[in-house]
Amino acid sequence: MKYSWLPLLLLLPVLLPAASETEYTTAREKMVKEQILERGITDPLILNVFRRVKRHLFVNPAFRPAQAYGDYPLPIAENQTISQPYIVALMTYAIAPEKKKKVLEIGTGSGYQAAVLAELVHEVFTIEINDKLASQSKKLLHDLNYRNIHCRAGNGYLGWPEAAPFDGIIVTCAPDDIPPALIEQLAVNGRMVIPISYSANVQDLLLVEKLATGKLKKTNLIPVLFVPMIHAGNGR
Repeated sequence: MKYSWLPLLLLLPVLLPAASETEYTTAREKMVKEQILERGITDPLILNVFRRVKRHLFVNPAFRPAQAYGDYPLPIAENQTISQPYIVALMTYAIAPEKKKKVLEIGTGSGYQAAVLAELVHEVFTIEINDKLASQSKKLLHDLNYRNIHCRAGNGYLGWPEAAPFDGIIVTCAPDDIPPALIEQLAVNGRMVIPISYSANVQDLLLVEKLATGKLKKTNLIPVLFVPMIHAGNGR
């Protein structure tokens, strides 16, 4: 939920007339072509999902007409952000989504990543540590008729043990190391994508694959900048 450089000026709401559905559709197509396809993500199933899911519905209305499909993150409630579209696409692609799979997301935020996943996999379990954000995103996803998304307010460090194992795990906030519970809850041959903080200013997006032997294969994807992962004690 959280990546990239962004000039402060671009974060200022712009009071413009509401865009039409046709204008939003055109903006989504431009986003897919220039931000996702031209950066190397060519899977047609993923590209089509980004054409379908209306990102502007997950964005603060003040930013919708001019910036909803821009190549940068945007502020949402509770001092959080909705990620740059390319980062959402890259993380989605990295876990190799399929209709038979079950995926865990840590950090629901606006709900946009969960909506994208729900179009590609069998079930999505998503956890948000901020109660207000969790409630808002749960309502929005329900209103948009996503019935294969399960939402919870809770501590992402603990995962969702009663629903494990997961074929894929996406973490949208940055811990200093991979939470042991998430490693345990990742299925054999499963894939996790998670930003890891090595210092205050250095993070890498890491792909973690659990091999048939149970060992982990780790691959650095790209440098990123996500908000820190909050460890809320031992409770949900």
